[in-house]
Amino acid sequence: MIYQLIQQLINQAITTQLIERDDEIYARNQILSLLNLTEFKEVDLAEISQFDIPDLLDLIVDYACNQGVIEELFDEKEIFSSKIMNCFIARPSTVNQLFYEKYQQDRTAATEYFYELSKNSNYIQMKRIRKNIEYKTATEYGELDITINLSKPEKDPRSIALERSVQKTDYPTCLLCIENEGYAGRIGHPARSNHRMIRVNLLDQPWYLQYSPYVYYNEHCIVLSEKHTDMAVSATSFLRLLSFVEKFPHYFVGSNADLPIVGGSILSHDHYQGGNYQFAMAKAGDDWTFKMAGYPNVECSVVKWPMSVIRLRSHQVSALVEAGSHIFEQWKNYSDETLDILAKTGETPHNTVTPIARKNVDVFELDLVLRNNRTSDEHPLGIFHPHADVHHIKKENIGLIEVMGLAVLPARLKEELVEVEKYIRGLPSDVADYHLDWAESLKARYQEVANEVNVEGLVREEVGKKFLRVLEDAGVFKRNEAGAAGFQRFINAL
Repeated sequence: MIYQLIQQLINQAITTQLIERDDEIYARNQILSLLNLTEFKEVDLAEISQFDIPDLLDLIVDYACNQGVIEELFDEKEIFSSKIMNCFIARPSTVNQLFYEKYQQDRTAATEYFYELSKNSNYIQMKRIRKNIEYKTATEYGELDITINLSKPEKDPRSIALERSVQKTDYPTCLLCIENEGYAGRIGHPARSNHRMIRVNLLDQPWYLQYSPYVYYNEHCIVLSEKHTDMAVSATSFLRLLSFVEKFPHYFVGSNADLPIVGGSILSHDHYQGGNYQFAMAKAGDDWTFKMAGYPNVECSVVKWPMSVIRLRSHQVSALVEAGSHIFEQWKNYSDETLDILAKTGETPHNTVTPIARKNVDVFELDLVLRNNRTSDEHPLGIFHPHADVHHIKKENIGLIEVMGLAVLPARLKEELVEVEKYIRGLPSDVADYHLDWAESLKARYQEVANEVNVEGLVREEVGKKFLRVLEDAGVFKRNEAGAAGFQRFINAL
Protein backbone atom coordinates (compact mmCIF):
# COMPACT_ATOMS: atom_id res chain seq x y z
CA MET A 1 0.00 0.00 0.00
CA ILE A 2 2.80 2.47 0.85
CA TYR A 3 4.34 2.04 -2.60
CA GLN A 4 0.99 2.82 -4.21
CA LEU A 5 0.69 5.96 -2.10
CA ILE A 6 4.20 7.10 -3.02
CA GLN A 7 3.60 6.48 -6.72
CA GLN A 8 0.28 8.28 -6.68
CA LEU A 9 1.82 11.27 -4.88
CA ILE A 10 4.52 11.41 -7.55
CA ASN A 11 1.88 11.19 -10.30
CA GLN A 12 -0.06 14.05 -8.72
CA ALA A 13 3.13 16.11 -8.42
CA ILE A 14 3.71 15.61 -12.16
CA THR A 15 0.08 16.43 -12.99
CA THR A 16 0.22 19.68 -10.99
CA GLN A 17 3.59 20.54 -12.59
CA LEU A 18 5.52 20.48 -9.35
CA ILE A 19 8.05 18.20 -11.09
CA GLU A 20 8.74 16.83 -14.57
CA ARG A 21 8.61 13.16 -15.53
CA ASP A 22 12.44 13.14 -15.53
CA ASP A 23 12.35 13.96 -11.78
CA GLU A 24 10.26 10.90 -10.88
CA ILE A 25 12.98 8.52 -9.70
CA TYR A 26 14.86 11.25 -7.81
CA ALA A 27 11.70 12.32 -5.96
CA ARG A 28 10.80 8.71 -5.22
CA ASN A 29 14.19 8.02 -3.66
CA GLN A 30 13.99 11.13 -1.52
CA ILE A 31 10.63 10.00 -0.12
CA LEU A 32 11.85 6.42 0.43
CA SER A 33 14.73 7.82 2.49
CA LEU A 34 12.37 9.84 4.67
CA LEU A 35 10.30 6.69 5.30
CA ASN A 36 13.41 4.56 6.07
CA LEU A 37 12.59 2.33 3.08
CA THR A 38 15.49 0.82 1.13
CA GLU A 39 13.56 -0.49 -1.88
CA PHE A 40 10.60 0.30 -4.10
CA LYS A 41 8.16 -2.22 -5.47
CA GLU A 42 6.48 -1.41 -8.76
CA VAL A 43 2.71 -1.05 -8.52
CA ASP A 44 -0.15 -1.59 -10.93
CA LEU A 45 -1.28 1.93 -11.80
CA ALA A 46 -4.75 0.65 -12.64
CA GLU A 47 -5.24 -0.41 -9.02
CA ILE A 48 -4.43 3.01 -7.56
CA SER A 49 -7.36 4.87 -6.04
CA GLN A 50 -7.57 8.54 -6.87
CA PHE A 51 -6.63 10.80 -3.95
CA ASP A 52 -5.47 14.40 -4.04
CA ILE A 53 -2.16 15.57 -2.54
CA PRO A 54 -3.39 16.51 0.99
CA ASP A 55 -5.18 13.15 1.40
CA LEU A 56 -2.14 11.24 0.13
CA LEU A 57 0.08 13.12 2.56
CA ASP A 58 -2.22 12.22 5.45
CA LEU A 59 -2.09 8.54 4.51
CA ILE A 60 1.70 8.51 4.14
CA VAL A 61 2.11 10.34 7.46
CA ASP A 62 -0.20 7.77 9.10
CA TYR A 63 2.07 5.03 7.73
CA ALA A 64 5.13 6.81 9.15
CA CYS A 65 3.46 6.96 12.58
CA ASN A 66 2.43 3.30 12.49
CA GLN A 67 5.96 2.23 11.52
CA GLY A 68 7.56 4.31 14.25
CA VAL A 69 9.32 6.63 11.78
CA ILE A 70 7.82 9.60 13.64
CA GLU A 71 5.80 10.01 16.81
CA GLU A 72 2.08 10.60 16.54
CA LEU A 73 2.33 14.24 17.58
CA PHE A 74 0.79 17.15 15.70
CA ASP A 75 4.05 19.05 15.17
CA GLU A 76 6.01 15.94 14.13
CA LYS A 77 3.35 15.03 11.55
CA GLU A 78 3.36 18.58 10.19
CA ILE A 79 7.17 18.57 9.94
CA PHE A 80 7.21 15.20 8.16
CA SER A 81 4.47 16.19 5.72
CA SER A 82 6.35 19.39 4.87
CA LYS A 83 9.59 17.45 4.28
CA ILE A 84 7.82 15.10 1.87
CA MET A 85 6.48 18.00 -0.21
CA ASN A 86 9.91 19.64 -0.22
CA CYS A 87 11.05 16.69 -2.38
CA PHE A 88 8.93 18.16 -5.19
CA ILE A 89 9.75 21.87 -4.95
CA ALA A 90 12.60 23.69 -6.64
CA ARG A 91 15.06 25.77 -4.63
CA PRO A 92 14.19 29.43 -3.99
CA SER A 93 16.54 30.68 -6.73
CA THR A 94 14.79 28.55 -9.36
CA VAL A 95 11.31 29.51 -8.12
CA ASN A 96 12.28 33.19 -8.31
CA GLN A 97 13.79 32.77 -11.77
CA LEU A 98 10.59 31.16 -13.08
CA PHE A 99 8.47 33.81 -11.36
CA TYR A 100 10.32 36.70 -12.99
CA GLU A 101 10.42 35.04 -16.39
CA LYS A 102 6.64 34.93 -16.24
CA TYR A 103 6.52 38.44 -14.75
CA GLN A 104 8.27 39.88 -17.84
CA GLN A 105 5.42 38.53 -19.98
CA ASP A 106 2.43 38.96 -17.67
CA ARG A 107 2.42 40.06 -14.02
CA THR A 108 -0.82 38.23 -13.32
CA ALA A 109 0.61 35.00 -14.73
CA ALA A 110 3.60 35.33 -12.37
CA THR A 111 1.50 35.57 -9.21
CA GLU A 112 -0.86 32.84 -10.46
CA TYR A 113 2.17 30.55 -10.92
CA PHE A 114 3.41 31.23 -7.39
CA TYR A 115 -0.07 30.88 -5.87
CA GLU A 116 -0.63 27.52 -7.57
CA LEU A 117 2.83 26.36 -6.47
CA SER A 118 2.05 27.34 -2.87
CA LYS A 119 -1.27 25.45 -2.97
CA ASN A 120 -0.02 22.35 -4.80
CA SER A 121 2.96 22.03 -2.47
CA ASN A 122 0.50 22.02 0.46
CA TYR A 123 2.15 25.12 1.95
CA ILE A 124 -1.27 26.74 1.62
CA GLN A 125 -3.46 24.29 3.50
CA MET A 126 -6.43 24.20 1.11
CA LYS A 127 -7.93 21.01 2.57
CA ARG A 128 -8.19 22.66 5.99
CA ILE A 129 -9.24 26.03 4.58
CA ARG A 130 -12.26 24.40 2.89
CA LYS A 131 -13.58 23.60 6.37
CA ASN A 132 -14.12 27.30 7.06
CA ILE A 133 -17.71 28.56 7.06
CA GLU A 134 -17.87 31.49 4.64
CA TYR A 135 -20.79 33.67 3.59
CA LYS A 136 -21.72 37.28 2.87
CA THR A 137 -24.08 39.62 4.70
CA ALA A 138 -25.80 42.47 2.86
CA THR A 139 -25.60 45.86 4.62
CA GLU A 140 -26.06 49.51 3.67
CA TYR A 141 -22.28 49.58 3.13
CA GLY A 142 -22.18 46.60 0.78
CA GLU A 143 -21.70 42.89 1.35
CA LEU A 144 -19.53 42.06 4.36
CA ASP A 145 -17.53 38.81 4.26
CA ILE A 146 -17.99 36.48 7.23
CA THR A 147 -15.57 33.62 7.96
CA ILE A 148 -15.80 31.24 10.90
CA ASN A 149 -12.23 30.05 11.07
CA LEU A 150 -12.08 26.25 11.30
CA SER A 151 -8.86 25.76 9.31
CA LYS A 152 -6.32 25.76 12.13
CA PRO A 153 -6.47 22.34 13.80
CA GLU A 154 -6.40 22.10 17.56
CA LYS A 155 -3.29 20.54 19.04
CA ASP A 156 -3.61 17.48 21.27
CA PRO A 157 -2.73 17.78 24.99
CA ARG A 158 0.56 15.85 24.53
CA SER A 159 1.74 18.33 21.89
CA ILE A 160 0.81 21.30 24.06
CA ALA A 161 2.62 19.84 27.09
CA LEU A 162 5.71 19.05 25.01
CA GLU A 163 5.72 22.55 23.53
CA ARG A 164 5.85 24.02 27.03
CA SER A 165 8.73 21.79 28.07
CA VAL A 166 11.12 22.25 25.12
CA GLN A 167 13.96 24.74 25.30
CA LYS A 168 13.15 28.06 23.66
CA THR A 169 15.28 29.28 20.77
CA ASP A 170 15.45 32.57 18.87
CA TYR A 171 15.80 31.00 15.43
CA PRO A 172 13.88 31.91 13.35
CA THR A 173 13.42 35.19 15.20
CA CYS A 174 9.66 35.25 14.48
CA LEU A 175 7.03 33.52 12.33
CA LEU A 176 7.57 35.98 9.46
CA CYS A 177 11.36 36.17 9.24
CA ILE A 178 13.15 35.10 6.07
CA GLU A 179 14.84 32.30 8.09
CA ASN A 180 11.53 30.40 7.89
CA GLU A 181 12.10 29.63 4.20
CA GLY A 182 12.89 25.90 4.12
CA TYR A 183 13.06 25.61 7.93
CA ALA A 184 12.09 22.09 8.98
CA GLY A 185 10.16 23.27 12.03
CA ARG A 186 10.22 22.01 15.59
CA ILE A 187 7.88 21.49 18.52
CA GLY A 188 6.15 24.85 18.90
CA HIS A 189 7.30 26.32 15.57
CA PRO A 190 5.51 25.50 12.29
CA ALA A 191 7.02 23.31 9.59
CA ARG A 192 8.32 25.33 6.64
CA SER A 193 10.38 22.89 4.51
CA ASN A 194 7.95 23.50 1.63
CA HIS A 195 7.96 27.30 2.08
CA ARG A 196 9.25 29.62 -0.66
CA MET A 197 9.38 33.42 -0.94
CA ILE A 198 9.66 35.78 -3.91
CA ARG A 199 12.33 38.48 -3.69
CA VAL A 200 10.79 41.91 -4.29
CA ASN A 201 12.77 45.15 -4.40
CA LEU A 202 10.82 47.96 -2.76
CA LEU A 203 12.47 51.40 -2.53
CA ASP A 204 15.88 49.77 -3.10
CA GLN A 205 15.43 47.47 -0.13
CA PRO A 206 14.87 43.68 -0.09
CA TRP A 207 11.33 42.65 0.80
CA TYR A 208 9.67 39.26 0.29
CA LEU A 209 6.36 38.07 -1.08
CA GLN A 210 4.70 34.94 0.26
CA TYR A 211 1.17 33.65 0.72
CA SER A 212 -0.58 33.07 4.01
CA PRO A 213 -0.70 29.32 4.83
CA TYR A 214 -4.35 29.83 5.81
CA VAL A 215 -5.61 32.23 3.14
CA TYR A 216 -8.78 34.15 4.04
CA TYR A 217 -9.41 35.40 0.48
CA ASN A 218 -8.06 34.92 -3.05
CA GLU A 219 -4.26 35.13 -3.23
CA HIS A 220 -4.00 36.38 0.35
CA CYS A 221 -0.35 37.40 0.42
CA ILE A 222 2.11 38.73 2.99
CA VAL A 223 4.84 41.21 2.04
CA LEU A 224 7.58 41.31 4.65
CA SER A 225 10.78 43.18 5.37
CA GLU A 226 14.09 41.34 5.22
CA LYS A 227 14.99 42.98 8.54
CA HIS A 228 13.28 41.99 11.76
CA THR A 229 12.11 45.47 12.72
CA ASP A 230 8.97 46.66 14.50
CA MET A 231 5.86 47.55 12.55
CA ALA A 232 5.92 51.22 11.58
CA VAL A 233 3.53 53.46 9.68
CA SER A 234 5.13 56.47 7.99
CA ALA A 235 5.39 58.38 4.71
CA THR A 236 7.89 55.72 3.65
CA SER A 237 5.23 53.07 4.30
CA PHE A 238 2.80 54.88 1.98
CA LEU A 239 5.45 55.10 -0.76
CA ARG A 240 6.36 51.42 -0.31
CA LEU A 241 2.71 50.32 -0.50
CA LEU A 242 2.16 52.33 -3.67
CA SER A 243 5.43 51.03 -5.10
CA PHE A 244 4.16 47.48 -4.55
CA VAL A 245 0.85 48.05 -6.40
CA GLU A 246 2.84 49.71 -9.17
CA LYS A 247 4.69 46.40 -9.57
CA PHE A 248 1.54 44.28 -9.02
CA PRO A 249 -1.41 46.44 -10.17
CA HIS A 250 -3.88 43.54 -9.86
CA TYR A 251 -3.21 43.35 -6.09
CA PHE A 252 -4.19 45.65 -3.24
CA VAL A 253 -1.80 45.92 -0.29
CA GLY A 254 -2.22 47.40 3.17
CA SER A 255 -0.57 47.64 6.54
CA ASN A 256 -1.92 46.97 9.98
CA ALA A 257 -1.75 49.94 12.31
CA ASP A 258 1.42 50.17 14.36
CA LEU A 259 -0.04 50.53 17.88
CA PRO A 260 -1.38 47.86 20.27
CA ILE A 261 -5.17 47.23 20.31
CA VAL A 262 -5.67 48.71 16.83
CA GLY A 263 -2.69 46.86 15.33
CA GLY A 264 -2.54 43.29 14.07
CA SER A 265 -1.33 40.15 15.82
CA ILE A 266 2.36 40.61 14.89
CA LEU A 267 3.81 44.05 15.64
CA SER A 268 7.42 42.86 15.96
CA HIS A 269 8.09 42.45 12.21
CA ASP A 270 7.29 45.10 9.60
CA HIS A 271 4.97 43.52 7.04
CA TYR A 272 1.91 44.10 4.88
CA GLN A 273 -0.99 41.99 3.62
CA GLY A 274 -2.50 42.08 0.17
CA GLY A 275 -4.04 39.96 -2.54
CA ASN A 276 -6.22 39.69 -5.59
CA TYR A 277 -9.58 40.40 -4.00
CA GLN A 278 -11.98 43.33 -3.80
CA PHE A 279 -13.39 43.90 -0.33
CA ALA A 280 -16.60 45.78 0.42
CA MET A 281 -14.58 48.79 1.59
CA ALA A 282 -12.80 49.03 -1.78
CA LYS A 283 -16.19 49.02 -3.52
CA ALA A 284 -17.68 51.60 -1.15
CA GLY A 285 -18.47 54.98 -2.69
CA ASP A 286 -17.71 58.49 -1.52
CA ASP A 287 -19.80 59.92 1.30
CA TRP A 288 -18.55 63.40 0.53
CA THR A 289 -15.55 65.00 -1.16
CA PHE A 290 -13.20 67.80 -0.18
CA LYS A 291 -10.10 69.59 -1.39
CA MET A 292 -6.82 70.18 0.42
CA ALA A 293 -4.90 73.36 -0.30
CA GLY A 294 -1.47 72.59 -1.71
CA TYR A 295 -2.52 69.25 -3.23
CA PRO A 296 -4.29 70.16 -6.51
CA ASN A 297 -3.50 66.78 -8.13
CA VAL A 298 -5.17 64.74 -5.39
CA GLU A 299 -8.88 63.95 -5.17
CA CYS A 300 -9.98 63.61 -1.55
CA SER A 301 -13.10 62.01 -0.09
CA VAL A 302 -14.59 60.50 3.02
CA VAL A 303 -15.71 56.96 2.25
CA LYS A 304 -19.19 55.70 3.06
CA TRP A 305 -18.01 53.06 5.54
CA PRO A 306 -18.72 52.29 9.22
CA MET A 307 -15.11 53.12 10.12
CA SER A 308 -13.55 56.53 9.47
CA VAL A 309 -11.81 56.37 6.09
CA ILE A 310 -10.22 59.09 3.97
CA ARG A 311 -9.60 58.09 0.33
CA LEU A 312 -7.01 59.85 -1.80
CA ARG A 313 -6.80 59.41 -5.59
CA SER A 314 -4.14 60.61 -8.03
CA HIS A 315 -2.25 59.66 -11.18
CA GLN A 316 0.93 60.65 -9.33
CA VAL A 317 2.38 58.47 -6.58
CA SER A 318 4.45 61.33 -5.14
CA ALA A 319 1.37 63.55 -4.77
CA LEU A 320 -0.50 60.78 -2.92
CA VAL A 321 2.40 60.20 -0.55
CA GLU A 322 2.69 63.91 0.26
CA ALA A 323 -1.06 64.33 0.82
CA GLY A 324 -1.27 61.12 2.86
CA SER A 325 1.69 62.16 5.00
CA HIS A 326 0.09 65.54 5.69
CA ILE A 327 -3.14 63.88 6.87
CA PHE A 328 -1.22 61.33 8.95
CA GLU A 329 0.92 63.96 10.69
CA GLN A 330 -2.15 66.05 11.47
CA TRP A 331 -4.05 63.03 12.78
CA LYS A 332 -1.22 61.86 15.07
CA ASN A 333 -1.55 65.13 17.01
CA TYR A 334 -5.30 65.65 16.72
CA SER A 335 -7.64 65.57 19.70
CA ASP A 336 -11.39 66.02 20.06
CA GLU A 337 -12.34 65.45 23.68
CA THR A 338 -16.06 65.70 22.92
CA LEU A 339 -15.67 62.45 20.93
CA ASP A 340 -13.18 60.75 23.32
CA ILE A 341 -10.33 61.28 20.83
CA LEU A 342 -7.07 62.16 22.57
CA ALA A 343 -3.84 62.09 20.57
CA LYS A 344 -1.65 61.27 23.56
CA THR A 345 -1.63 60.42 27.24
CA GLY A 346 1.61 61.95 28.45
CA GLU A 347 4.14 60.73 25.89
CA THR A 348 2.10 57.66 24.90
CA PRO A 349 0.59 58.09 21.40
CA HIS A 350 -2.95 56.95 20.64
CA ASN A 351 -3.59 58.05 17.04
CA THR A 352 -2.39 56.18 13.96
CA VAL A 353 -3.79 54.88 10.65
CA THR A 354 -4.39 51.65 8.78
CA PRO A 355 -3.20 52.48 5.22
CA ILE A 356 -4.32 50.56 2.11
CA ALA A 357 -3.12 51.06 -1.48
CA ARG A 358 -4.53 49.91 -4.81
CA LYS A 359 -4.48 50.87 -8.47
CA ASN A 360 -7.61 51.29 -10.60
CA VAL A 361 -6.51 51.33 -14.25
CA ASP A 362 -4.12 54.33 -14.22
CA VAL A 363 -5.31 55.95 -10.97
CA PHE A 364 -3.61 55.18 -7.66
CA GLU A 365 -5.68 55.11 -4.46
CA LEU A 366 -4.53 55.42 -0.88
CA ASP A 367 -7.05 54.80 1.90
CA LEU A 368 -6.23 56.03 5.40
CA VAL A 369 -8.40 54.48 8.11
CA LEU A 370 -8.18 56.66 11.21
CA ARG A 371 -7.46 54.68 14.38
CA ASN A 372 -7.22 55.45 18.12
CA ASN A 373 -6.24 52.94 20.82
CA ARG A 374 -7.37 54.71 24.00
CA THR A 375 -8.98 52.69 26.79
CA SER A 376 -11.32 53.73 29.60
CA ASP A 377 -12.97 52.27 32.68
CA GLU A 378 -16.10 51.66 30.60
CA HIS A 379 -14.14 50.14 27.72
CA PRO A 380 -10.95 48.61 29.17
CA LEU A 381 -10.11 46.79 25.93
CA GLY A 382 -10.44 49.95 23.86
CA ILE A 383 -12.85 52.82 23.34
CA PHE A 384 -12.65 52.31 19.56
CA HIS A 385 -12.61 48.52 19.79
CA PRO A 386 -15.49 46.01 19.80
CA HIS A 387 -17.60 46.87 22.84
CA ALA A 388 -18.65 44.35 25.47
CA ASP A 389 -22.08 43.64 23.95
CA VAL A 390 -20.50 42.18 20.79
CA HIS A 391 -17.68 40.25 22.48
CA HIS A 392 -19.74 37.06 22.36
CA ILE A 393 -19.18 37.18 18.58
CA LYS A 394 -15.93 39.13 18.14
CA LYS A 395 -13.57 40.26 20.90
CA GLU A 396 -10.20 40.26 19.14
CA ASN A 397 -8.35 43.25 17.66
CA ILE A 398 -9.70 44.79 14.47
CA GLY A 399 -6.80 44.49 12.06
CA LEU A 400 -6.41 45.20 8.36
CA ILE A 401 -8.62 42.35 7.12
CA GLU A 402 -11.53 43.24 9.40
CA VAL A 403 -11.14 46.95 8.60
CA MET A 404 -11.79 46.18 4.92
CA GLY A 405 -14.93 44.18 5.68
CA LEU A 406 -13.97 40.55 6.34
CA ALA A 407 -14.80 39.11 9.76
CA VAL A 408 -12.49 36.35 10.96
CA LEU A 409 -14.56 34.76 13.73
CA PRO A 410 -13.56 32.08 16.27
CA ALA A 411 -14.19 28.37 15.62
CA ARG A 412 -16.33 28.06 18.77
CA LEU A 413 -19.18 29.76 16.91
CA LYS A 414 -19.78 26.76 14.66
CA GLU A 415 -21.30 24.73 17.51
CA GLU A 416 -22.57 27.67 19.55
CA LEU A 417 -24.71 29.09 16.74
CA VAL A 418 -26.41 25.71 16.30
CA GLU A 419 -27.55 25.93 19.93
CA VAL A 420 -28.84 29.46 19.33
CA GLU A 421 -30.84 28.16 16.34
CA LYS A 422 -32.39 25.43 18.53
CA TYR A 423 -33.26 28.04 21.15
CA ILE A 424 -35.08 30.19 18.58
CA ARG A 425 -37.08 27.14 17.46
CA GLY A 426 -38.05 26.35 21.05
CA LEU A 427 -36.06 23.10 21.04
CA PRO A 428 -33.90 21.81 23.91
CA SER A 429 -30.61 23.67 23.68
CA ASP A 430 -27.41 24.49 25.53
CA VAL A 431 -26.81 28.16 24.76
CA ALA A 432 -23.55 29.60 26.09
CA ASP A 433 -24.10 32.15 28.85
CA TYR A 434 -22.55 34.97 26.85
CA HIS A 435 -25.06 34.36 24.00
CA LEU A 436 -28.20 34.22 26.19
CA ASP A 437 -29.32 37.86 25.95
CA TRP A 438 -28.76 37.84 22.19
CA ALA A 439 -30.52 34.48 21.77
CA GLU A 440 -33.48 35.73 23.80
CA SER A 441 -33.85 38.83 21.62
CA LEU A 442 -33.68 36.72 18.45
CA LYS A 443 -36.25 34.30 19.80
CA ALA A 444 -38.63 37.16 20.58
CA ARG A 445 -38.29 38.43 17.00
CA TYR A 446 -38.28 35.18 15.06
CA GLN A 447 -40.08 32.51 17.11
CA GLU A 448 -43.37 32.88 15.22
CA VAL A 449 -41.74 32.31 11.83
CA ALA A 450 -39.05 29.87 13.00
CA ASN A 451 -40.75 26.86 11.39
CA GLU A 452 -41.32 28.65 8.09
CA VAL A 453 -37.92 30.19 7.38
CA ASN A 454 -34.26 29.18 7.27
CA VAL A 455 -33.27 29.83 10.89
CA GLU A 456 -29.60 29.08 10.14
CA GLY A 457 -29.68 31.82 7.51
CA LEU A 458 -31.35 34.23 9.95
CA VAL A 459 -28.74 33.61 12.64
CA ARG A 460 -25.90 34.03 10.14
CA GLU A 461 -27.40 37.32 9.02
CA GLU A 462 -27.59 38.47 12.65
CA VAL A 463 -23.92 37.52 13.12
CA GLY A 464 -23.18 39.74 10.12
CA LYS A 465 -25.05 42.59 11.79
CA LYS A 466 -22.94 42.07 14.91
CA PHE A 467 -19.81 42.38 12.79
CA LEU A 468 -21.15 45.61 11.35
CA ARG A 469 -21.53 46.81 14.95
CA VAL A 470 -17.91 45.81 15.56
CA LEU A 471 -16.80 48.07 12.70
CA GLU A 472 -18.99 50.89 13.95
CA ASP A 473 -17.46 50.56 17.42
CA ALA A 474 -13.98 50.82 15.87
CA GLY A 475 -14.84 54.01 13.97
CA VAL A 476 -13.39 57.14 15.61
CA PHE A 477 -15.99 59.46 14.03
CA LYS A 478 -19.37 57.77 14.44
CA ARG A 479 -21.88 57.91 11.62
CA ASN A 480 -24.26 60.17 13.50
CA GLU A 481 -24.71 63.93 13.68
CA ALA A 482 -22.00 64.47 16.30
CA GLY A 483 -19.54 62.16 14.52
CA ALA A 484 -20.14 63.77 11.13
CA ALA A 485 -19.55 67.22 12.62
CA GLY A 486 -16.38 65.95 14.29
CA PHE A 487 -15.10 64.46 11.03
CA GLN A 488 -15.75 67.78 9.31
CA ARG A 489 -13.75 69.59 12.02
CA PHE A 490 -10.79 67.29 11.38
CA ILE A 491 -11.02 67.81 7.62
CA ASN A 492 -11.11 71.57 8.21
CA ALA A 493 -7.95 71.23 10.31
CA LEU A 494 -6.17 69.78 7.30
